[in-house]
Amino acid sequence: MVKYKEILEKQEDYVLNLRREFHMYPEKSWEEEKTSRRIKEELEKMGIEYEEYAETGVAAFIAGGKSGKTVALRADMDALEIKEENDVEYKSKNEGIMHACGHDGHTAMLLGAARALSEIKEELTGNVKLIFQPAEEMVQGAAKMVEEGVLKDVDGIMGIHLWANLPTGTINIQAGPRMASGDYVYIDFIGKGGHGSMPHQGIDPIVIASSFILDSQAILSREINPLDPVVFTLGKMKSGSRFNVIPEKASVEGTLRCFREETRKQAGEAIRRYAEKTARSYRGQADVNIEKGTPPTINDRKCTEIGRSAAKKVVSEAELVDMDKTTGSEDMAYYLREVPGVIAFVGAGFEDEEKNYPHHNARFNINEESLKIGTGLYFNFVLEFLEKY
Repeated sequence: MVKYKEILEKQEDYVLNLRREFHMYPEKSWEEEKTSRRIKEELEKMGIEYEEYAETGVAAFIAGGKSGKTVALRADMDALEIKEENDVEYKSKNEGIMHACGHDGHTAMLLGAARALSEIKEELTGNVKLIFQPAEEMVQGAAKMVEEGVLKDVDGIMGIHLWANLPTGTINIQAGPRMASGDYVYIDFIGKGGHGSMPHQGIDPIVIASSFILDSQAILSREINPLDPVVFTLGKMKSGSRFNVIPEKASVEGTLRCFREETRKQAGEAIRRYAEKTARSYRGQADVNIEKGTPPTINDRKCTEIGRSAAKKVVSEAELVDMDKTTGSEDMAYYLREVPGVIAFVGAGFEDEEKNYPHHNARFNINEESLKIGTGLYFNFVLEFLEKY
């Protein structure tokens, strides 16, 4: 273990410098060409073979000295269309784009772990696959990587999310649902157009939509188990062209978030029923379309145990903390639906609370001390998985 500690310490400056480089040159989802190129350059320096997936994605392979299982490590690499407001030396140089969610750190940590693992590859009883995926912010990249076969022969997987809501020095790894599904809800309420001064001659779709919006929260409070969290938010409503014209149609769009597939189905059916019932009561119609998005992110119990064991090699048991699951979505879910695995949250918050901003905020930043913790967790998860799974 002393040797492993020394190997990881050698990666600290490497990971820090890479993270800052990636931060300075962020790229939007599906446009991560420079980032992908840099990843491949670094892998080539390490003598690690790789393949290209999903346009800009990369999957590298480290063959262990002894036969065994294959464990995968995943990092996302895309940024957001946000203009950075931080005043730091490594501020984004790409106008209107920034790493506001920590993906720059994820990519750098995985390259650091790759560098460390390549030093001890002859000692490994099994193999390591390193997955650098595009388009997580659009929750599309993982599905494309899986579709193209990136998980072939993979027995388990770990992903890490640097988490500003946790203090640096802490790690959260828990079994079961960790992040919610994210479905898209589109509803058109169809009425009958007319003159605003004579509403009895028409069927007002704005009234229908408004009634549904108010009534829809009963779906959550009266049909879903209150101990089973669900979020249904309607964030967009569009209708009408003029103040005195009753339009033909009113459209609403929203998001449905659940932690269980059964609840996801139940809530979707209730939304459809409420919309159609409300429309009929006003003599109108409802056209409901619920598009399945990201599934819930659910940690495998055995991989969670392995992950927690690995975390104790990096932080003390007291720093292995519990955290409520979050209603945000994560396309790590697509990997976890195919193979056993786990997503870990590595604390990246600052001690000075004034420096902490939410993910996706223009002032978001990470405490860079978290980078060595995440790198160590990736590394030790491989050792623990190949030994215990």
